[in-house]
Amino acid sequence: MPLRALARVDLGAISANCARLAALAPLCAVVKADGYGHGAVEAARAAQTGGAAWLAVATAGEAAELRAAGIGGPLLVMGALSPEELDMAVAAGADIVAWREELIAALAARARAPRASSPGDIGVHVKLDTGMGRLGTRDPDEATRVAELVAATPGLRLAGAMTHFATADDDPAFMAEQLGRFLPWADALASRHPGLIRHASNSAAALGNPIARLDMIRCGIAIYGMDPFHRDPAGRGLRPALELVSYVAEIKRARPGESAGYGRRFIAERDTWLATIPVGYGDGMPRGLTNRADVLVGGRRVPVAGTVSMDNITVDLGPGEPPPVGTEAVLLGARGGERILAEEWAAALGTINYEITCGITPRVPREYGAAPAAAGGR
Repeated sequence: MPLRALARVDLGAISANCARLAALAPLCAVVKADGYGHGAVEAARAAQTGGAAWLAVATAGEAAELRAAGIGGPLLVMGALSPEELDMAVAAGADIVAWREELIAALAARARAPRASSPGDIGVHVKLDTGMGRLGTRDPDEATRVAELVAATPGLRLAGAMTHFATADDDPAFMAEQLGRFLPWADALASRHPGLIRHASNSAAALGNPIARLDMIRCGIAIYGMDPFHRDPAGRGLRPALELVSYVAEIKRARPGESAGYGRRFIAERDTWLATIPVGYGDGMPRGLTNRADVLVGGRRVPVAGTVSMDNITVDLGPGEPPPVGTEAVLLGARGGERILAEEWAAALGTINYEITCGITPRVPREYGAAPAAAGGR
């Protein structure tokens, strides 16, 4: 009998997606949030195999995890850091994002201290907030002061100038405004500091706007084979890397008027067969997909019937001869000519594909290798 739920991750797809993106510009592969649910360590290795020159994470703990697994190469911690997290990031030999002079003073003190684990200069990327409204300074003069302070401080290395786009996937006009704010500042800084890396593009900007690629692109969602424009990854030359599978654990007949699930949100209108699949919101299938999603059972698309519960769903197999208990059920993935994408779930839920794979919980084991080919998949 198969596992109740399993996330299969095709590392070859991650490598291929990274190769596709690295052909556009030097690639920084974003592996934060456990590699968007795919597994950070495994995704990082696959990304480097595919040509990623840099890796990026959000937290110091994520940087430490990669280094503990033996992953080398340039590594950027993009998030805010408490003093304790700053120590951890420096110990991991990661580059740091900064925008205030106080942080540079704290880094200078750490640069002067003996550091057996990462004795080189601490790389710093200065962030200008051009419209995202989160981290970074909105003041280009302050950003310049911080950058020049980094360049003048022994033990620190001015490595990059960066910003982050707020609307690369849905409002190119505002992205152009942001780029118009960023480039004059970053270009002036780069003219004074040769070798400085200017970087701004996320996946959507990297695929959608060649002008924004600059010296490096920072791609997350696209390296996992999901569409940053929330439509179809195949149209972007991307291969989804993750499939979520389970199996048929029980089959029973439902007569007209009989129900399934909490709240009786499915009531049979005809004679049909219901299959119970042992996966639910405790595994990462959101409860909001109640009566709003399909599952591939034996390669055939069938609808979810009733409430998604913590550990189980039911699906309506229809009145014909049902498949046997033990038949594979694919919640995300492709079989034959059918596929269910993270984008499909996201559209039903009014969210984005990022949230779908990040939401697959730790109780679902990850299995790494090449996913089964989808013969005739579209």
